This record gives sequence, structure tokens and C-alpha cells, in this order.
Amino acid sequence: MPLFEDTQEERDFRLALRKFIARELTPHREEWEKNRLVPKEAWKKMGKQGFLCAWLPEEYGGAGVDFRYSVIVGQELLRGDAMGIGVPNHQDVATHYVYRYGSEELKKRLLPKCASGDAIGCICMTEPNAGSDVAAIKTKAVRQGDHYILNGQKTFITNGTNADFMVVMCRVESPDVDPKKNYTLLCVEGEEALKHVQRRQLEKMGRHATDTTELFFDDCPVPVGNLLAQEGQGFKCTMEELGRERLELCIKSQAYAEECLKEALNYAKVREAFGKPIGNIEYVSFMLAEMATEVEIGNAFLHVCVEEFVRGEDITMKVSMAKAWIAEMANRVAYKAVQIHGGYGYMAEYRICRLYQDVRVMPIFGGTTEIMNVVIARQLGLKPLF
Repeated sequence: MPLFEDTQEERDFRLALRKFIARELTPHREEWEKNRLVPKEAWKKMGKQGFLCAWLPEEYGGAGVDFRYSVIVGQELLRGDAMGIGVPNHQDVATHYVYRYGSEELKKRLLPKCASGDAIGCICMTEPNAGSDVAAIKTKAVRQGDHYILNGQKTFITNGTNADFMVVMCRVESPDVDPKKNYTLLCVEGEEALKHVQRRQLEKMGRHATDTTELFFDDCPVPVGNLLAQEGQGFKCTMEELGRERLELCIKSQAYAEECLKEALNYAKVREAFGKPIGNIEYVSFMLAEMATEVEIGNAFLHVCVEEFVRGEDITMKVSMAKAWIAEMANRVAYKAVQIHGGYGYMAEYRICRLYQDVRVMPIFGGTTEIMNVVIARQLGLKPLF
């Protein structure tokens, strides 16, 4: 169910990307899942073909296209079993922070590398005791001359092992900033800074090829020029960027739902029980009909959110609704798809088993379903209590 193929350029981009994924990424899925890491060379191949950060202006190495191309990238990576390469988090989250809030010097130095694949980015918000509760962040930076000295710990960081630059939320101790509002974003990059970052890769339920990491910053020197926006504006910047991040997660969730439905439907047509394909059994056919209906609803909702986002409209409430509903819907569809497969759905060699493992995290990523409901309630003028 392709979204956004209104122009020949978009169709050509999708076809070229699909061929690239089939040739360069899909054949390595098992190896990368076993190694728990996608090699950096794969990123550079994507960048060389123009599939990374295409939305960046040409002056920074991109093609100057809109967010629809990011939708295409997210869809095709998942359909090609190549979501292990954490491109959406790199190009539509970490890189976008640098583009929107970085100094011109930082952008000119770093963004072309983001587009070429020579620099991989990650966003560092979550800490062991600070997930949904951002106010609990303890990572701090102290200004010393022309550097900040950063200390603290971040966890559940996508691309953390491969990362060449890290957008880090921290507290900056400054007499000019209210201690209660001193959330600040720093871009950690460069050989000298990264020597002060220790990395511990984490084992997960699914999404094994995607490196998810715990990071430790130990007297990490960050040039003052790597400050994003201004001191004390980190939380404001994050609120401005969350819509884009959550929309990217909606794209993933919707693609997962579509792939789970496809696997279940194909299996139901060929698997026989009691002398006929199980898809012809009324109960199974009704399950598939309900799954297809939910997938189609998600597709329509996502389409609306993306179109409004591209037009520059405020999608805070809609994208929160979409993130909550589509992520949960994808899990419902995945559950039913495994059930239709029976015992084979529990076997790791079957694609539906891998999809089921991978999709479970979607209602958690980028704000849990429960937090999305808090955001929606507040948008409705309510004041939910914690």
C-alpha cells in the first residue's frame, strides 16, 4: 500500500532504493543480526547512492526534497528486512537536530558527512532513571573556557555503537539559566570527545541488527560551538522535534502492520487443514478481514499526518494519536498473524516470528502509548494526574 508516489521522481526513488536494498542489504540480514551490528560500510553505500538525508539542502549534501522521501526510505527498509540499519533515527532525528539548531560552522562540517554515510548520528535522551520523566535527567555539563565538560549516562540509544556524533540532552550549570529549566542539547562529535565516551551494547528481544547501546560520558570535552540552540532551550527544542520523530515511528509501525498482514495472508492461502486452505475457514478469514481493515485505517491516518506535516501544520495531537493507535494496531495484527501460522509462527526461521519480536517495541519507542494519551488529553484541555 504505497504512500506518496504522486510524482515520477518519487516512483523512481522508491524503485532505485528497493533494488539497492535487495542487492546490498537484504542478503546480509542474518549475518548482521548474528553480529548485532550493521557495518559502517553499508551506511556509506547508502550515502553514495543518495539514500541518506535526501531532505537536506544541496549545500549540505542532500537533494532538497521533502519528508515524503523519508517515508519511502522507512517503508522500503522494513519491507526489505533491512530495518537493522538505523537510518530513520539517523536522518530524521539526530541529523535534523543539528540542521535545525546547530551553528553554521557545525552544519557545514557535519551535515555533508551525514548525507554521505561518513558520520552516523544518534539522539541521547533516555537515562536509566529518566525515560518518560525527562525532568529526572542527571547528565550534566559544566562550562570551562571554550568547552563544556560532560558527565553522565544514557541508555537505550539506537545507533549508539556506530555513532560518530551524539545529540545529548543534559543539564548545564549556569548562573544565567533557571536550575529547573536548564535542559540543554550538546552535539558530541570528533575524535577527542568520543575518546571520553564508553559504550556497552545491549541485548534486546528483537531488532537484533540495530545497535542499541548504553553510553557513559566521562569528562567528555564538547566545544562551545557544538551547543545546539541556546543553553536552557533543550526541552523546548525536543518538544519541537518530537512530532517529526513520532511520525517516523508511525511509518515504521504501519509498515510492520502491512508486512505482518502480508505474511499471514500468504500463509493462509497455502497452508491446508481439514482438506482446505486455512484461509477458507470462516474464523480465519474473518480474522484476516479485521486485520486488513485496521491496516487500511492506519494507512489513511498516517497519510493525513504526513501531508499535514509536509504543509507545516501543527500535528502534535494527531501524531500522538497516530503513534498510540498505529503502534498498538501493529501489535494486534502481529499477534493474529503469528496465531494464524500456528506452531510455525513461533519458529525463528519464519519471517513472521522476527516481525513479531521486532514490532513489540513500537508502543514504547519515542514515548509510550500511555504518554501519548497524556499528550492527547492535554491537547483536549484536560489535566491528567500522574
